[in-house]
Amino acid sequence: MRTKDLLAAIATGLWRWDDASNEVGLDAEAARLLGLPAEPAVLTPAAVRARFHAADFAEVTGIVRLALSESTLAEARLRVMDENGRVVRVVRTRTRPQLSATGRLQLAGTLQEVPEPQPGTSAASNAVTGDWRRSREAFLLDAGRALAEARSTAEVLRVAAGLSMPGFVPDGLAVFGIEGDRISIIGHHGHQPGDELPFADMPLHTDYPAAEVIRTGRAIYLSSPKEYRTRFPTTWPLAEIFHRHSWAFLPLISAGRTVGAWMAAFDRPVAFTPDERSVLTTVARMLAQALARAGDQETERELSAGLQRSMMPTVQPDIPGMTVAARYVPTGGGLDVGGDWYDMITLPSGRIALVIGDVQGHDVRAAGLMGQLRIALRAYASEGHHPDAVLSRASRFLAGINDTEAAVSDPRFATCLYIEVDPETGVLDIARAGHPDPAIRMNDGTTLIRPTAGGLPLGITPDTDYPITRFALEPGETMMVCTDGLIETGGHDLGTGWDRLRQVLERYEDDGSAEGLEALADSLVQAVHGPSSYHTTGPLAERREDDVAVLLLSRESHAYAAARGARRRPVRRTVVTVAQAEPQRIAEARRQVRDVLHDWADPDQVDSAVLMVSEMVTNVLTHTDGDALLVAEITGEMGSRRIHVDVADSSDELPHRRSPGEMASSGRGLVLLELLAGAWGVEPRGDGKSTWFEMYEDAGETTGGIGDEGGGTGTPDTTGKPPTPGAAYGEPAPAPEQPIGSAARGVVASTGVDGG
Repeated sequence: MRTKDLLAAIATGLWRWDDASNEVGLDAEAARLLGLPAEPAVLTPAAVRARFHAADFAEVTGIVRLALSESTLAEARLRVMDENGRVVRVVRTRTRPQLSATGRLQLAGTLQEVPEPQPGTSAASNAVTGDWRRSREAFLLDAGRALAEARSTAEVLRVAAGLSMPGFVPDGLAVFGIEGDRISIIGHHGHQPGDELPFADMPLHTDYPAAEVIRTGRAIYLSSPKEYRTRFPTTWPLAEIFHRHSWAFLPLISAGRTVGAWMAAFDRPVAFTPDERSVLTTVARMLAQALARAGDQETERELSAGLQRSMMPTVQPDIPGMTVAARYVPTGGGLDVGGDWYDMITLPSGRIALVIGDVQGHDVRAAGLMGQLRIALRAYASEGHHPDAVLSRASRFLAGINDTEAAVSDPRFATCLYIEVDPETGVLDIARAGHPDPAIRMNDGTTLIRPTAGGLPLGITPDTDYPITRFALEPGETMMVCTDGLIETGGHDLGTGWDRLRQVLERYEDDGSAEGLEALADSLVQAVHGPSSYHTTGPLAERREDDVAVLLLSRESHAYAAARGARRRPVRRTVVTVAQAEPQRIAEARRQVRDVLHDWADPDQVDSAVLMVSEMVTNVLTHTDGDALLVAEITGEMGSRRIHVDVADSSDELPHRRSPGEMASSGRGLVLLELLAGAWGVEPRGDGKSTWFEMYEDAGETTGGIGDEGGGTGTPDTTGKPPTPGAAYGEPAPAPEQPIGSAARGVVASTGVDGG
């Protein structure tokens, strides 16, 4: 006996479900068990789902998913329903689920009728009972959940096409919308491409069921072709070619207003009983609400995206010797527009201004203020004002808006970073208004936060000063400026947020191309909003979301050789200015030196360098009337590098040695340099003097360290002088003078060095 005959003898059918082809194949016995003619058939998944009780099919879906994950058979019982919603039999299915090459579900298995229990025997386990109304309730719950989760018109239409109504399933669906005095097709299912063209642009007064439904707001049920032809003879020829047998046209009503019509067409006669009409009416109401929500969300997204595009400029790709990349990501909730922005402005001097800022709030008012402030900044910059003047005027502008009657109850402030860039020299003039400092990625990947002087956020007081910080972006270096959203999103504070970004910047392989910088911008955003961000949450319990704006500026490395000739290029370089009025920035100077030395071989040398920097800068502030300019450079190959630290001041008083007593509180500055430095010295300059020291990585065992019994060689550098700090910033370097103490260790201490 053949396998086919054997299965038929035991009333077992075979079926195959394939989501990839959207087909379900049944042999003759399986078709009979589902209440169809006993012959092989190929149906759609929706038609097969309609033969089963909705509650049972929902349960089977979970069983199949579990079996797929466990690579086992899926076994379940299903109630088979007839066209009137009555249970005709119970079948047991055993299938083996698998995924196709395209990732779609495929099932192959058997269907077997479960016999009724005989008198005196135990009932089958998990016997299933129920009626059409319970099936309807389960279907409506499932449909309502699926439609509520749809977020676009296309998703709503896909969900509607996949609905399996209990006992009957539409063979074709169409959703009609209103455009003025005409109706159009928003979407359809069960038709060939081009079939919708005769209905795509139809006058509202046309003698067509959907047009009448929209005009009257009342549903139309046509249970036979004869009834359709009798009621709508004009448009019957358009519908006749689809060979359908019943049609239901229902109004889509949202907020008391008819917004369209829904057509459900059936390839078999449907009587449209009160229960069936109730199901169709409920589905139409849910469909109308889902389409209205999706339309509102799409309109909102389109509006916010258009607003954001109009406010976010396209960065110029043709800055000589430099590359720029930028990204903006709106906050995850509410209107997809906020107060963050960036801008790029061509100045009258030929320089470029980069601006990034953040207006307080994530609402429409923040977006409006952002647009006003961006325009004001662009206007002030285009007049040729320096960075400090641009921010002062912008702060006065925003404070004036806050003083108006409309804004007095909700004043807003904004942080901002304004950078004037000289593309030829790489000099950056920066003014900062309460914004996070820029970060610099050096040639070897080391990333430092560059401290800059700053003032209050814009708009707090009308008269605020914003000091300018100047430094040079060296060839091959990349500067990143961003809003606090890039740092703090994901429950991070400023410390842990910067650590997360630093890892991304240091992993970046700089190839000098614009594509590489664009990839870095994408990586920074992914670190904050991508899947990996959910595994690197910060120390704060709340995963805070905020707008993100980031701007990257990279100076091309090949420009260095033309600008500097054969001069040796520093591997790392950091510059810090400590003003007389800002002694708290001494701590920042110490941190910068420690960050530059983050991979130095000898930690004792790192501590020694930090101690000497603190001593030198403190003494400048204590014993002179000027500011301290700290320049730290590392050169050489890993393991044999040299760090050269130079602290310049405006005092021309030369150093002299002191002999402090045991209880003296000062006078040990030169003693520390002599004990801890590998080489040191003092150079007089035209505008003051420079005190410097050097340490050598491969001399870690012999050079001085804190707590060492022996000191370093203590000999001043005799092979060459350190570079003049001003020359790195586009300023003319003063004529070199004979350094004091260059031939002897016993350099006389000056008031700019000693006293510490």
